[in-house]
Amino acid sequence: MFPGAATDPDAADYVLVGAPLDASTTFEPGTRFGPRRVRHYAESFEDYDRRTDQRFTELAVADHGDIGPTDDVADYLAFLRGTVRDYADDGAIPILVGGEHTVSVAGVRALDPDVFCCLDAHLDLREEYAGNSLSHATVTRHALAVADRAIVLGARSGCRSEWERASEADVTVVEPDAVADWEPDFEDERVYCSLDIDAADPGFAPGTGTREPFGLTPRVLRDVVRAVAPHAVGFDVVEVNDRDDGQAAVLAGKLLRSFVFAHADS
Repeated sequence: MFPGAATDPDAADYVLVGAPLDASTTFEPGTRFGPRRVRHYAESFEDYDRRTDQRFTELAVADHGDIGPTDDVADYLAFLRGTVRDYADDGAIPILVGGEHTVSVAGVRALDPDVFCCLDAHLDLREEYAGNSLSHATVTRHALAVADRAIVLGARSGCRSEWERASEADVTVVEPDAVADWEPDFEDERVYCSLDIDAADPGFAPGTGTREPFGLTPRVLRDVVRAVAPHAVGFDVVEVNDRDDGQAAVLAGKLLRSFVFAHADS
């Protein structure tokens, strides 16, 4: 259980769902351990948040537990989508804890947002990667089959065809140096917020599958999560693996809590 998530899921305002998918990782695997590590390294956090004058244990957060992956990724995403949709229909804000970034496809399909707002080192706009159309490298393209537009914050890596796709009107890329000055302008749009931990510079979060230097600082990530949270209908944090001493997991857990505190305070 995520520390402080003691509410019955049927009565929760926020429900965490662990999604330990580790099927298409193309460099260093281990995202199957992500949900477990995020929960473990959140043990040390104080319950009280001084900025919002709230206690995490009083915000009606529940932990559904993990939904273990199956051999068929499409079937797994369909089942995960149904679980997320059920909680949303009950009035809760679903929070996916990955697992590889592919699990975000289930969240977006379940919640049907207007905007896919993603913190990520990579554009993830490929049609397929290594012959796989349900890859962590295709997430933003899948999201655009649902959402009207995508915003990718912190992107610094992509193939030529991805950058060409990113130049179209329905995609906004905010490169790392500009993210600190970015401000959301969502008006009445429904937003799905996805946090790939590799958006952070690998010096802060080395426990991820495809590290990309020159990334974002934890403070910038936190500020973006806080800014987007009031507009969000769902959130996920993905791509944490077990190949560091907990740095990526502790950052992911802290940002997850920042999302809940900011959303509840809005």
